[in-house]
Amino acid sequence: MLIKGRTGLGAQRWLSLGLFSFQPSELAKIAMIVLLARYFSDKKVKAGFGTKDMILPAILLLIPVGLILKQPDLGTALLLSFIFLMIILLAGIRLKTVFTTLFVCILTIPFIAHFFWGMLKGYQRNRILAFFDPEMDPQGIGYHIIQSKIAIGSGGLFGKGLLQGTQNKLKFIPEKHTDFIFSVFAEEWGFIGAFILLTIYLVLMLWGITIAYKAKDREGALLAAGVVCMISFYLIVNVGMTAGIMPVVGIPLPLMSYGGTSIITTMVALGLLINVKMRRLLLFY
Repeated sequence: MLIKGRTGLGAQRWLSLGLFSFQPSELAKIAMIVLLARYFSDKKVKAGFGTKDMILPAILLLIPVGLILKQPDLGTALLLSFIFLMIILLAGIRLKTVFTTLFVCILTIPFIAHFFWGMLKGYQRNRILAFFDPEMDPQGIGYHIIQSKIAIGSGGLFGKGLLQGTQNKLKFIPEKHTDFIFSVFAEEWGFIGAFILLTIYLVLMLWGITIAYKAKDREGALLAAGVVCMISFYLIVNVGMTAGIMPVVGIPLPLMSYGGTSIITTMVALGLLINVKMRRLLLFY
């Protein structure tokens, strides 16, 4: 938080309300989806959205992303950026605008990379370095990735059984109830259990895509697509970082990781999907 908030794990991102605390940045994800869906559904264009049409959505993105990076919370900032990118692509952006943006980004990559690297905190830089070579400091910056990969690999085909994972019980896995919950699950239930879990997520994603495709109006389609993008980003990044194929960031596994605000946000997102589906079945609304 910019002015006041509880600090945890190096980030000031929680507001305490006595009996409980919550993360305002979690609510920003739903707000971003709803705002972008409404903006692009109300604005009518014939040949796709141009650069001028992107000014207001870009402002809507940069304000929360700037505040979230100040906390710092790189994972949530990347998620909001991903949602923004996917929704504007699905809304219909002109090819000329896409190519112009890509050309400018390519030219400014050195400057953006230097600025981005300079604004990162020390532990965030270490996470990126550990992603490329976790063995460079196995007891330090590479510890998270190494222990997570050991846990996933030691689960074998059928796993060690519920609450029988040694990496979990001996507390080798850091943040085992939040960011690295997939490592715990894979160790206890093995490849078969992890495969079934990922299949369930795939079914959920396909259900959301079907709702978006069959939505009765443009706003409903963009809402559903935004929710699918959000949950897909959660899933891909969380599983990827626990398997060592992505840098470690603070991204929970939907409906699995412990966290009050995160679970509420996911349930609200799923509620939006159900609402879009119900509206499609109504004759008038």
